[in-house]
Amino acid sequence: MPNIRADNQTVTQITVIEAEPEQQQEALSLMTERAHFMSRQPGFISTQLHRAIGESPAYLNYAVWESTAAFRAAFANPEFRSKLSSYPSSAVASPHLFQKVAIPGICVA
Repeated sequence: MPNIRADNQTVTQITVIEAEPEQQQEALSLMTERAHFMSRQPGFISTQLHRAIGESPAYLNYAVWESTAAFRAAFANPEFRSKLSSYPSSAVASPHLFQKVAIPGICVA
């Protein structure tokens, strides 16, 4: 696991992806394919994929990048962009980009 400090330039992409139950396996396969693609892009650090517990048909993708510029370059890659429309029709992705901030009084490793 990378050491993400409040004083460095890393950014974290968190995306929630929801799909109808009958299309979840297809969505998972595509997310896995996209993760392999992104892992080969400059500035990529790590990724983790999580499945919601219970009845919620959702996944959460957590990816760490060296910088906002590295993330944006990977996301703008024509090969990546050309496959965005191949997600199942019921899939809805909600991506967000974050920088770590320090919480006063708590040690940040």
